[in-house]
Amino acid sequence: MQAGLRNAVLSCLVAAGATAAAPATAHEAGDWLLKAGVTHIEPKSNNGDVLGDVRLDVGSSTRPSVSLTYMATRNIGIELLGAFPFKHDISAQGLGNIGSTKHLPPTLSLQWHFLPDAQIQPYIGVGLNYTTFFSTKSSLGHLSLDDSWGLAAQLGVDVKLTDRWFMNADIRYIDISSDVKLNGQRIGKTQIDPWVATVGVGYRF
Repeated sequence: MQAGLRNAVLSCLVAAGATAAAPATAHEAGDWLLKAGVTHIEPKSNNGDVLGDVRLDVGSSTRPSVSLTYMATRNIGIELLGAFPFKHDISAQGLGNIGSTKHLPPTLSLQWHFLPDAQIQPYIGVGLNYTTFFSTKSSLGHLSLDDSWGLAAQLGVDVKLTDRWFMNADIRYIDISSDVKLNGQRIGKTQIDPWVATVGVGYRF
């Protein structure tokens, strides 16, 4: 993951910890947590080969995002992540930029919140991601990417500001891979496998 992305998330956590006030009410069973923020997707380097040995590279993207978490118990949360469509440029080795695609990556996660009574509440999560690609354009012809199902891992923290408001930051790793087709013919497979970082603010109700 790029150093700038990691440092941005860490800076948010430090700032939240520095500005947080006295201990606040914990998340409780039956609570809903609504979070809004910004999500950055950073695909891994070398995103697969097409036409035998032509390497693809998929660019990064940043968009507003929202998530909703239901606290089944004080420790267990069930979260659904959504966002505005992400747009990625696609480059091919030796050809430069050959097109772009958009995608939506809704992700459902099961979380474990370690310290429900603490003001700074870390958690981990595992879940399932579904990514659908659309509006794919290319100078080579009709390019398309198949939808993807994959596992997701998550590390995050909520920092309580008041009884209802909190700051949030999390990092995910998501398994995203897709068959690549040109004019209806499969020409290879792309493996995006991004790091996904989110910072935002939340409200408990």
